Amino acid sequence: MLGTIINAGTIIVASITGMLIGSRLNNKLREALVNALGLIVILIGLNMALETNNVLVVTASILTGTAIGEVIGIEKLLEKGALKVERKFEFSQFADGFVYSTLLFCVGSMAIVGPIQEGLTGDMSILLAKSMLDGIAAIALASTLGIGVIFSSISVFIYQGLFTLLASSLSPYAAPEIVNEVTATGGLLITAIGIKLLELKSLRVGNMLPSIFISPIMYILLDF
Repeated sequence: MLGTIINAGTIIVASITGMLIGSRLNNKLREALVNALGLIVILIGLNMALETNNVLVVTASILTGTAIGEVIGIEKLLEKGALKVERKFEFSQFADGFVYSTLLFCVGSMAIVGPIQEGLTGDMSILLAKSMLDGIAAIALASTLGIGVIFSSISVFIYQGLFTLLASSLSPYAAPEIVNEVTATGGLLITAIGIKLLELKSLRVGNMLPSIFISPIMYILLDF
């Protein structure tokens, strides 16, 4: 769990730093930072998506996962919870900061493989690398979207901590071939986050989250 604790702590420190810097930034510079971050997120997402060895697996995962997420209404549940906190504490842009950063920090192969690796071997190297990447993103996000980014550290702690604690039972599903498809599926979701950050299209990325957990099943069913 130490790697996940470091990851969550880095997000908190980086978010506070971003908020302090953000108070000195004008609106045009803040907008430019969000746009730049959106482009970077799209690049990272596309790079991850290209790791697939079977486009059919990724396609089926995205379609099935999105359908499940739409029925459950995951995006609305995330926003509803965040908006409750925002109204209670009167934080501006709390919901956007929390939702965007939670999705960004929790979607991707490093958020899955890192905790599993630590749980199985005690090796924190992947999570330490992820902490540095998340720290950079948290500074940029918090400087524009505010304190909601800090609270995403709770999501990271719970999400990654769960994978660490269940690593032994998940180990049969951590084969490189399956990880590639999970990575590719997560990459598409990260690309969608970038598109949303650039305000090119209002995508309900939260409703696509089940795709990550569907992809190993689709790999078993469709990879032949």
